[in-house]
Order: sequence, then C-alpha cells, then structure tokens
Amino acid sequence: MKKREPKSGPPAHPDKPAGTQAIQRAALMVRLVASRSHTGMRLTDLVKHSRLERPTVHRILQGLIAEGLLRQDAGSRLYFLGPLVFELGLAAAPQFDLRDTCRPTLQRIAEKTEDTVFLSVRSGYESVCIDRKEGTFPIKTFTLDVGTRRPLGAGASGLALLMPLPDETVNEIVRANAVRYVAYHKNLTVPSLLKALKRSRELGYAWNDSHIVAGAATLGLPIQNRYGHPFAAITIDAIASRMTESRRSQLVSILRAEIALAEKSLKAASEP
Repeated sequence: MKKREPKSGPPAHPDKPAGTQAIQRAALMVRLVASRSHTGMRLTDLVKHSRLERPTVHRILQGLIAEGLLRQDAGSRLYFLGPLVFELGLAAAPQFDLRDTCRPTLQRIAEKTEDTVFLSVRSGYESVCIDRKEGTFPIKTFTLDVGTRRPLGAGASGLALLMPLPDETVNEIVRANAVRYVAYHKNLTVPSLLKALKRSRELGYAWNDSHIVAGAATLGLPIQNRYGHPFAAITIDAIASRMTESRRSQLVSILRAEIALAEKSLKAASEP
C-alpha cells in the first residue's frame, strides 16, 4: 500500500527562530477566518486553504479560541473572529490614529449638515466615543461626550456597529449586555433593542429616537474594514424636529459618501 504523503503546509523559513512555524500557522488561521468572518468559515475549508492536517488545524483553532482570538458558533460550528481581535485593534488605534484620519470626514459632515457628528469605535461589547465635531445649528443636543462608553447596541452608534454582524454574534453580545441595558436606560430592554436593530436594518441605517435625550434623535452608519467587520461608526445627532424622513434621506446620503472616502483612506493607511 502506498504511504499517504503528508499535506504541505506554509513554506518553511529555516532562517527564522524556533517556534516561528507555530506562530505562522496561528496567524494563517486568523487571516483565513478574517477573510470570511462575516459569514463564518468551516473546519473543512480551513484545512483545505491552510494545507495542514485536520488534527493540526483543530488544535490551533482550539488554542486561538481559548485566547479569545477566534470563536466558534455552537449551532453552526462555524468559526468567526473573537472579541480579543477588536480589543487589539483598539489598542493599535493610536498607531493608525483613527481620529486624525476621520477628522476631515467629521468636519465635512458637520459643515454639510450643520449638526453634531460623533465618531465611535467598538471595544469588545461596548462602544466608545473618541471624537466629536459640532455643527453650526444653534440648538445642540450633546448625547455623547468624548470618552463615553455604552453597552454595544445602546444608541445609534451601538446599533450601527451591530447592523452588519451575523445574528449569532448579535445574540451573544445582547445576552452579555442584558443587565447593562436597563442600567443604561430603564426603557432599554433586550426586546426593545432587537426591535430597534430590526428597524435599523430595514431602513438601511441606524436610527434611534429614544433611549437618549428627550427631544433628540440620532442616525448613523458603520465604518467597516476590508473584511466587512464594523469597527467604528459615525453618527449625526440633532433635535427631533430636524430629523424628518426626507432630511434623514439627505443625511444618510452624505454619510454614505463620506464613510466610503474614510474607508478608502483607512485601507490605504493600513497597507504596507
């Protein structure tokens, strides 16, 4: 019987220090999952694309799950990026200076709309406001201060960050934040949040006219990386009387155009 030849993995680098192969293989798994993390990736596909033996792939995946770099959905058994990836991304943000890159975007939106514009980022199961630009409209509704943290899903920024995520991930986040929602706002419950998320997805933009400040309304959209993961959001805040349906359409058009430019700039900044 002919002996089966082992699968060939990533090319060896004999000039690199011992232990490099394990790091290379783990990084390869993260990159492969990231390429399809919006829909998830099967173990069989990871074996196929990595060209490694199934037991080796499974062992690496289990290690990455234990460290929070990956997660596996209990129902579908698909693999997705884990929460630590977002935490590491936030820690790396000062190097890429997301605020500096997006500041011209916020400025242009504030000038075009005359309203207040916010930039928030995802941090695990929270959203954090990292920048704000005021418009010229005399009546302000400051629903966020720079540095404010909210449970992910609260407010338009939190809804925008949830919108592109698969339902399995949304349910995981919502379960983890259930107690915090009520503490944040007495009318914000899991059912009301999921209802608001459903409405936002149907509208095509995050919309929140409750759970903030009386008489204020906010809409927003996520900023996504090349893999389709929402890591930040830009929102526009104004008094409710300014947020008519026709004006919301105008604001969303402005947001879409500006976010497309911001995503292009961020992609260029991240390339070697």
